[in-house]
Amino acid sequence: MSTSTPAIKVEDVHKYFGDNKVLTGIDLEVAEGKVVCVIGPSGSGKSTLLRCVNLLEQPTSGKIFVEGAEITDPDADVDKLRSRIGMVFQQFNLFPHLSVMDNLTLAQRKVKGRGSDEARTVARKNLEKVGLAERETSYPAHLSGGQQQRIAIARALSMDPDMMLFDEPTSALDPELVGDVLAVMKDLASEGMTMMVVTHEMGFAREVGDDLVFMDGGVVVEQGDPRKVLGDPQHERTKSFLSKVL
Repeated sequence: MSTSTPAIKVEDVHKYFGDNKVLTGIDLEVAEGKVVCVIGPSGSGKSTLLRCVNLLEQPTSGKIFVEGAEITDPDADVDKLRSRIGMVFQQFNLFPHLSVMDNLTLAQRKVKGRGSDEARTVARKNLEKVGLAERETSYPAHLSGGQQQRIAIARALSMDPDMMLFDEPTSALDPELVGDVLAVMKDLASEGMTMMVVTHEMGFAREVGDDLVFMDGGVVVEQGDPRKVLGDPQHERTKSFLSKVL
């Protein structure tokens, strides 16, 4: 991929659910190796936008490109393009009946076609990365929410994605567990992982984000350097929102 080609490019994306318009003409780029944080009130369209990027939601109109290839093209190999994108959700979505190791190796074997030994080696490397190397035989029910979310990140990384999407990854966690998950995400950012992060964590956005997008009512209201947007918002709606969350 050319360095000038965005990892993710969203062009004039609209999304309706029935008569309800959730996204209105979104344009957005995520450069390779950069972290874009998306903030905004509940119902602003943040998560819908994120889910449109890998076609978990089909845009009503508009185009989305992944590393220069249009994933919204009817002839696109969506599974192949999706394989470049790791995704971490609010809920951890681990298989409760499988051990941590089996959760991390299942898709590697079924989708990537890796043998058991290779899949386990990759899984162990990523468990170490998220600080949970000692929990490979544990089951999800025996882990805290923060540990489960870090396992979910390790599972996504085990598929060797070029980029990661995070949909409010800390919002279901007790406050004292948030820091460990954010620390893993900070490490990923420092290693150059391309990331698009829907988040409430303004400190993370300020410290780690390269670009901050404030959405409301299905549109991008304000966008720019996180420190500038958070410290000196230009739009009245941004000021109103930040006055309640900072």
